[in-house]
Amino acid sequence: MASPPRKVDLAGLAGMLAQSLPTGSLVVVCWSDERLGAGESIVDDAPEGLRARAHGLLAGDPPRRDGGRSIEDAWEEGEAAVAIATRLPEALTPGSCEAWRALARRLVSATLASAQAETRIESLRKSERLQQALYGIADLAGSGLDMAQVLKRIHGVVGGLMSAENFYIVAYDDLRHTTRFLYFADRIDPWVAEPDTEIPLEDMPASLTVALLRHGHPLRGPSDQLRSQLGVERDARHGPDSADWLGVPMRREGRVCGAIVVQSYDLPDCYTDEDRALLEFVAQHILTALDRKHAQAELERRVVARTRELQQANEVLQAEIVERQRAERLQRALFRISELSFTAESVEGFYNDLHAVVGELLYARNFYIAMVSSDGGHIEFPYSVDERDIIREPRRMIRGLSEYVIHSGRALLADRDTIARLEASGELQHHGSLANFWLGVPLLRDGVAVGVIAVQSYSPDIAFTVHDQKLLTFVAHHIGGALARKRSQDHLKSAHAELEDRVEARTRELEETNRELRAQVSERLRAEQRLIHQARHDHLTGLPNRIHLLERLDAAIAETRGQARGPFAVLFLDLDRFKLVNDSVGHAAGDEMLVEVGRRIARLLRDGDVVARLGGDEFAVLLGDAGDETVAQAVVGRILADLGRPMWVAGRELFPSASVGIAMWQPRYHHGEDLLRDADAAMYRAKALGRDRSELFDEEMRAEATRLLDLEADLRRAILSDAFEPWFQPIVDLATGLVVGHEALLRWNHELQGPLPPGAFIGVGEDSGLIEQVDWLVYRRAFDWMTRHREGYVSINVSPRHFHSDNFAERLLQMLEDVGADPARLRIEITEVALLDDAPRALRMLKTLRARGVYALLDDFGTGFSALSYLHRFPIHALKIDQSFVAGLDDALHPESLALVRAILALAGTLGIDTIGEGVETAAQAETLRQLGCTMGQGFLFGRPMPAPAAGDRGAA
Repeated sequence: MASPPRKVDLAGLAGMLAQSLPTGSLVVVCWSDERLGAGESIVDDAPEGLRARAHGLLAGDPPRRDGGRSIEDAWEEGEAAVAIATRLPEALTPGSCEAWRALARRLVSATLASAQAETRIESLRKSERLQQALYGIADLAGSGLDMAQVLKRIHGVVGGLMSAENFYIVAYDDLRHTTRFLYFADRIDPWVAEPDTEIPLEDMPASLTVALLRHGHPLRGPSDQLRSQLGVERDARHGPDSADWLGVPMRREGRVCGAIVVQSYDLPDCYTDEDRALLEFVAQHILTALDRKHAQAELERRVVARTRELQQANEVLQAEIVERQRAERLQRALFRISELSFTAESVEGFYNDLHAVVGELLYARNFYIAMVSSDGGHIEFPYSVDERDIIREPRRMIRGLSEYVIHSGRALLADRDTIARLEASGELQHHGSLANFWLGVPLLRDGVAVGVIAVQSYSPDIAFTVHDQKLLTFVAHHIGGALARKRSQDHLKSAHAELEDRVEARTRELEETNRELRAQVSERLRAEQRLIHQARHDHLTGLPNRIHLLERLDAAIAETRGQARGPFAVLFLDLDRFKLVNDSVGHAAGDEMLVEVGRRIARLLRDGDVVARLGGDEFAVLLGDAGDETVAQAVVGRILADLGRPMWVAGRELFPSASVGIAMWQPRYHHGEDLLRDADAAMYRAKALGRDRSELFDEEMRAEATRLLDLEADLRRAILSDAFEPWFQPIVDLATGLVVGHEALLRWNHELQGPLPPGAFIGVGEDSGLIEQVDWLVYRRAFDWMTRHREGYVSINVSPRHFHSDNFAERLLQMLEDVGADPARLRIEITEVALLDDAPRALRMLKTLRARGVYALLDDFGTGFSALSYLHRFPIHALKIDQSFVAGLDDALHPESLALVRAILALAGTLGIDTIGEGVETAAQAETLRQLGCTMGQGFLFGRPMPAPAAGDRGAA
């Protein structure tokens, strides 16, 4: 690194020249330069006359020659003038004098040139520092710093140019005559400035700063001297006196708008005119920076204000959107209510759909409809869903909430205090569970209240408002009209059906009479032909039926064996999800769809092929010329493609599909029934593999069919010998680790294969309908075990088939009573399919069981439909999280499992439903479930399913 340049010593210039002369020589050098100014260098003891002589030479006097006892010279060096005067102790020769004069000129010229260069360098350095300071001030004006930080950094910039340890900036309003100290830094004065506080000038009459603002010109010097000069009295409140004080005003458009002050308490005369000029120059740039910063702050303030205005406008717009959406929901709800009166197949379905519509408008988890009986003496509840009052029995007209609304004919919005006040006044007497909030509106018929529609909340956090009351009242008016239309429509349908029956009966009588009048022989022949055709054809589609097809198959087998024809194939078709069509748009639409399917299949076949309807949604095709499976597969592809085209049925666009089984003729076939059976088996394989596809029957299917046939026979023998028993797996509390119950799992004690789990035979049991008999055998054994082991509850698995029986709940409760088991210790595990297959029937059964203390657990939650809308409609006690989700909790490759389990637990917590994690195999899974809020767990970690222990061995359970 280069060292800084050495400072040129001009004062020692005379001494250096004297060293080149005889000892005792006296030398004076003086000069005048534009950059260096006027100066002189004198050796010690030089007389004043010699100094005067040198200055005379500099002024223009001619040099003298005195025989070598003195040397004088004067010359100009660029813009500088130089003069030298010497006194010698002894005379020098003229040649020595001239040589010394040349040496002196060179030495003086070189020294002055160095000093001039040093002065230029210092000037450049000052210019560079000033430029950097101005750049820094400009950058601060555009920075994102707040004003306090900007001013603090400006202080640092000024401190780099001069002594500015004590520094402050003041703003001045010459119209309001006030000042604001924007920044104040002082090492002695403890006063703290508040930039936003305006100080009137009259509050600071003895302030030197105020004097500077009024004076309007820069001030420099000791503070006491400046006060004396400006006539300002001393006031200790304005801080201590300064040894040197420098202040410059800031001007905007010629008017004083502020000032910048630096001061020193220790060093007098530390500020120069150059510092004053520099501070004046910097002050204007600081003012520009402050103006830019204030403008930026004002712009940001305006942006914030405008943003706030836009936010307010947006909030108003959002409110309008919400109001419009609410109005649209209400309009859609009214349309749906009006539509329900025509589309609902039953009154119960109408009420159920009506509940769903109201639930979209307001909180309706607890909802019921009450109607006055025809004799006017009782009140009935045709529909009720309530989380506490599971069943509402009809009652006589008393002073209940519903009767209060009916008698008054007005809506009632009441909280507990309102209900208590009405009870105290004797106007009503509350019945059932006490709600936190209750809202009921009358259902009117011809202006008379004939019923009530009510919603209630058992949570203090869920309240109804006057808006809800107006909304429900408005909806109730339309519901009353819909009920009237529904009753009228039902009466009209009944009358129409009765009229059709009468017309049909009369028509038959007339036709019979007409037929009797015709020739009996012709009539008998036509009747015989019609009966033959009906016996061999389907009455709906007109296609051949099973009898006709089997006849053709038997004939084809015989011809193929006799080599009268080539190989052939049989296709067995079953429409996918056809039951959904019947359940959604009606059986008439389903029949229309079957007719169209038959037409589409028939038009794709060739001469010699036969399509038949076997019953329901099953069709079969005899392909008369199918030499190999490739031909059959090609025909099936065309059939599936044609079936997949859209079909308009009952005003709806449907996209039917089918599962197809293919059976190719083989020499082992002797009867058409065998071919049809194998094609049927192949069809079930296609349906199991995803539907809308085909499968070819092979030997593996034959072996599987034989196995299933043998398994069904074994299952029937096992039922007769009571070879089924429950195995019990513990369910534990995840927080304490205590066993709170057991699940009774079905096991078949096979005489050859030993204990078999349900997966080995449940499919055959479901298909054959034998699973219900098996379940009742296992239920009785599980109930017997409950009477011997009285700790915790026992859960049993209930097949969806049980919900097709109207007396399942009564039969189950009767069995519990017969064996002496406590119903409150029983839980039934059901699947989503069981709930949604026939929701009204399932709801009735669950309510009946719940009334006796039997709770329902929803098994394998998350793997089925997971239609969350049904959870609040059914009295579900707990959700069992499927083991496929639990298995992924400690697997980093399946983070979705954690998200799904967390969502299920959040849903259950919101609805107040318990949760049980299934398939817990590791401590990490159990801990994760516990931390997420799952209350109970079940799996190999806590115990494997075990046979029922002996009566005295309670610990094993």
